[in-house]
Amino acid sequence: MEEELIYLNALNRISFLGPARIVALLKHFGSPREAWCASRSELGEIPELKGYEERLLDERRRIDPQGEWQRLQKLRISCLSLHSSNYPPLLKQIPQPPPLLYCRGTWPKSDSPAVSVVGSRRCTFYGREVARRLAGELVTAGLIVVSGMALGIDTAAHDGALEAKGETIAVLGCSVERCYPLDNRDLMARIIKNGAVISEFPLDTPPLPQHFPRRNRIISGLTLGTVVVEASEKSGALITAFHALEQNREVFAVPGNIGSPYSRGCHRLLKEGARLVETAEDILEELGLDCAGSIAAAGAAATVREQKIAELEESERRLLELIPYQPQHIDEIIRCSGKEAARTGADLLSLELKGLIRQLPGKYFIRT
Repeated sequence: MEEELIYLNALNRISFLGPARIVALLKHFGSPREAWCASRSELGEIPELKGYEERLLDERRRIDPQGEWQRLQKLRISCLSLHSSNYPPLLKQIPQPPPLLYCRGTWPKSDSPAVSVVGSRRCTFYGREVARRLAGELVTAGLIVVSGMALGIDTAAHDGALEAKGETIAVLGCSVERCYPLDNRDLMARIIKNGAVISEFPLDTPPLPQHFPRRNRIISGLTLGTVVVEASEKSGALITAFHALEQNREVFAVPGNIGSPYSRGCHRLLKEGARLVETAEDILEELGLDCAGSIAAAGAAATVREQKIAELEESERRLLELIPYQPQHIDEIIRCSGKEAARTGADLLSLELKGLIRQLPGKYFIRT
């Protein structure tokens, strides 16, 4: 198995050998090693390589299979081929699955159900909160959350899964020793400790624009369904949703503000038949998964919350009723409360410590 991975990685490092050509090589020669050692005339027998024989030989001369394998070992990057026993079974079913996957972290169990949560990099506060909450509910129900580690909705989804002590997988549009975007370095480290960061791209591959549609087919391919939280009309998240449809997977969409450009993609999906999502239960129900654990967890959380509210002082309870489920500035809260700023500030702090509200940057507050 190690020899197979060594030479499969070497083939994967040849710049123009995508999944289709690598599969053609393996089918013709029977093994990665035989494909790697093939002569020019033997390579010419493969229709997919017509005209590329000399280029392949030229790139092959500059690649040391053993040396490249040692680099992966030093970086603690593991690999899976299509023939590996723990290669994700759902991913194996898609058209042109990656012949080789690279991973930092722990490969999930092959029977673990997964759902992808994706959306726009530029998103609203509402979108981030919904993605975080849905991801938390999904992992609480025993699912793995898959996303692309981009800024915006993807980051919120990974955060939500990690905050709920669940497992999450990030699929990159570059090689796994790189972090893209750089702002997510800390997030990437947390994902590696509590899940996996994976890619089909070999070491030293930068995050080029053409890599992300390929990345998106893996995000959808790993999962039973894809949830789009926010997406503009030309969002990459829609590409993931369309891949899911082509792969015969479920597509879900979260409705948003009809005036927001970040809702148009989701509303388009809903018009075309995507399942409307408000809670994780909607997703579990459509997928035919047991949602008893999710319902029980939600019920327990609601009971705790109701108990906290029942124990509030009268001034705290009245103030809580003034705070909406969207950001509101402290000045507006003070104005609506009709009380002194110091008293309102003390009650806000008390409500925050009890987990009933959350403070956001810029002295905004939101009900949780």
